[in-house]
Amino acid sequence: MNIVKPRKLDKGDLIGLVTPASLPADLSRINKGVSYLENMGYNVKVGKNVGSQRGYLAGTDDQRLEDLHDMFGDKEVKAIFCVRGGYGSGRLLDRIDYDLIKKNPKIFVGYSDITALQTAFMKYTGLVTFAGPMVAVDFHDEVDPFAEEIFWSTLTSKNKIGKLRNPEDENFYILSHGRSEGQIIGGNLSLICSLLGTKYEPDYTDKILLIEEIGEAPFRVDRMFNQLRLAGVFEKAKGIILGRFVDCYDDDDKNATLSLNEVIADFFTDMDIPVFYNIKHGHIRQNITIPYGLNVKLNTSRKFIEFTEAAVI
Repeated sequence: MNIVKPRKLDKGDLIGLVTPASLPADLSRINKGVSYLENMGYNVKVGKNVGSQRGYLAGTDDQRLEDLHDMFGDKEVKAIFCVRGGYGSGRLLDRIDYDLIKKNPKIFVGYSDITALQTAFMKYTGLVTFAGPMVAVDFHDEVDPFAEEIFWSTLTSKNKIGKLRNPEDENFYILSHGRSEGQIIGGNLSLICSLLGTKYEPDYTDKILLIEEIGEAPFRVDRMFNQLRLAGVFEKAKGIILGRFVDCYDDDDKNATLSLNEVIADFFTDMDIPVFYNIKHGHIRQNITIPYGLNVKLNTSRKFIEFTEAAVI
């Protein structure tokens, strides 16, 4: 499917807020995030069901879906930002009106559990979406300047994004050498695995796969990597970018364990495709915004990852 780029964001535009997964424990974070966006020069519309709760979900499936559809259907809303991740986005996939999204392409931002929505949007509408800061996670307190600059420039500029760089130019690690080019897809490891065997699983053929994770012990990361390997995902991909794996360790000294880096080395060292590690993307403050669906070049000998186009029109 051809990609569809959303229109760029301009000061004064209306940003809609949705909670397609979980609700933040501290609801004041939402108001603080709204204040940040308003101080940046944007208007904000909060979904009418934001603040609802049903167990670990931010309201019923109907409520969360209603807000999502309302924001895509509202012609005044130019971008949709997720309040947080957590769990629950995948429960909406078979109920989403993809024709509505196709007719109203707009900026859509989130990461973590939001991976499920971003993957489905790409597959069924071609919409470029953004794995970037979330309102109650990244915008409720002091915003990291590095993450902030990349995020807003990606959403507001028609210029080519160009080469990615880590904060303070920290090095990328090279696990497997080579050069390649392709469309970037991916997201959170747990969510990628959850879509295997479903009609929402993307076609990984000739894609550049980005992966990040949080809070999974090394043996669980091992199991998920192995699931992707057995499913043929790594064979199909043209390149792999490994972001941050936050708190992915076993803190029980009594358990025999491999380290996270040992697990990663077992699966990604000396593959037939280029593999980068230590890209500052994921559940971290200095989070590099990634536009899923764009063309990206990988070159390990020159150690660069380069987006060859703009993410917005």
